[in-house]
Amino acid sequence: MRGNVGFLSVAIYSFAFLLPAIVLLCLLGTAMAEEDGFTWGGPGENVNPTEDNVCLTDQASCGCCLMQQQIHRLGTFLNLTFNALEKELIKTKTVLNNVRDSRSAFSVALTNQVSLNCLGPFRDKKLIAYKHVFINLGDSYSVDTGIFKVPRSGVYSLALTVYSDAGSPGNSLAACASLQVNGQVVAGPREQNMQDQEDSATIVVALHLSSGDIVAVNLPIGCFLCDDNSHYNTFTGFLLYATD
Repeated sequence: MRGNVGFLSVAIYSFAFLLPAIVLLCLLGTAMAEEDGFTWGGPGENVNPTEDNVCLTDQASCGCCLMQQQIHRLGTFLNLTFNALEKELIKTKTVLNNVRDSRSAFSVALTNQVSLNCLGPFRDKKLIAYKHVFINLGDSYSVDTGIFKVPRSGVYSLALTVYSDAGSPGNSLAACASLQVNGQVVAGPREQNMQDQEDSATIVVALHLSSGDIVAVNLPIGCFLCDDNSHYNTFTGFLLYATD
């Protein structure tokens, strides 16, 4: 598109530059023809009734007229082409602005503390507020509530990784969480046993979400997650493509 507009600009500039020279040549040709005893007022006017074709008797004036007609046609064509390109450019800018407005991506971690700290276990389930932000394009994720509010309907990729440390061998390990949309559980990585001191699990899903949907991670009863600035626990989502 940019190349077409540039070519059109050069063509218009060249046309405007050459137009005075063409008109001057036409005037000179007409003046020379009049000195030879020929005049011509334009198409349909037979100044010299003795000749059937004015272009045969006054070729300079006839050629100038034909050239002016071609110039007029060229100008009309350039104007139409420029208007069409301008409309396409406006459409392209509109589509690009819509794409920019719909950009949405977030990636967060549980914490950024130097020492390992654990969240949970709790007597009641609780939404997890991931505090460390890698990216929050569109500002649709809230670090205060842990909620991602879908800004635009479309297909989203969501990923959740959980990690926990039981503290010592033989202790109960419960690395688990639930990914939910509008309060309904979609999927949940879970690693619960007494054989491992530490373990992790990951899920990745693609979901069709509607504008205004609430996406969050819930910590079930009895589960606990541990993290430090190594960022073992992460929650990520981004828009693959919009559907509205």
